[in-house]
Amino acid sequence: MRLFLLLVFFVLGVGCTDKYDKYKKTPEYITEPSASNAAYFEAYDETLKLWNVSYEELYIPTTNGIAHVIVSGPKNAEPVVLLHGMNASSTMWYPNIESLTKNHRVFAVDFILEAGKSFLYNDIDSVEKVTDWYKEVLFALELDSFHVIGASRGGWLAVKLALNDQTKIKSLILLSPAQTFTWIKPSTDLLKNIVRILSSKEKQIAQSLESMSSNVANISVAYVNQYKLGAELESENKFVSSMQPFSNDELKSLQMPVLVLIGDDDMINEKRTVEIANRLPKGKGETIQNAGHFLSIDQAETVNEKMLDFLK
Repeated sequence: MRLFLLLVFFVLGVGCTDKYDKYKKTPEYITEPSASNAAYFEAYDETLKLWNVSYEELYIPTTNGIAHVIVSGPKNAEPVVLLHGMNASSTMWYPNIESLTKNHRVFAVDFILEAGKSFLYNDIDSVEKVTDWYKEVLFALELDSFHVIGASRGGWLAVKLALNDQTKIKSLILLSPAQTFTWIKPSTDLLKNIVRILSSKEKQIAQSLESMSSNVANISVAYVNQYKLGAELESENKFVSSMQPFSNDELKSLQMPVLVLIGDDDMINEKRTVEIANRLPKGKGETIQNAGHFLSIDQAETVNEKMLDFLK
């Protein structure tokens, strides 16, 4: 009888074990950070308070460092992987996470070469190795199939991942993808972003936000504070020049459904992006009114609704 009870407890214990338990221990670079990192991590956590959903933080060992992944939503729901924009971190999804987690298990990955909670200790020297790093993280998460939502640079990386291996990616949602369908169009805002390099750090950040958002006042103060502190940290983001638009043949080879959304005041994309998206085998492109490059914040309610409808 005692042996039987032990076996029951063992089976129940195994059944209750979370497969991600091994990734939940907070590493020392978070618990004992430098002064500058401590301020940034505190600001990061303040932004996470805006999520309005429960979440877990995973720290996954990889060849090149520790991948920080925020996991939210019902455990048995269909997975969605979020790839944030440049210098944005996973906290940029604060206006979208509540909607996305209603019917999906969401995995938001911090890019290892920028400010966030991922930690680089072994250099990544090519775009191909960036792709390999993401594949390593996804392998550790044990996702059989999943949707990918990428914003800006994250949109470009989402397509890069899909072209590398389409077998597991069920669909792509690309929010103002950078350099993915067309070259970044010359504009007054783009020139401002070039000129701001000669400005003070505070002015640089203010001009960057003004050029990226149609309504900067709508961005959470907590997130802006985190964004500013992140801009002051060293970044290893050295592959921007390698982000070239994909060829027509590459784009037409995408066999999964693809949704592309851009803002009507988007400094990164133009009307042609939507036209190309609509010519994909299973593509759909739309322009969101009264939105800039940060359309997931500028028009969160509209973008959330379109993303959920598409994921159905």
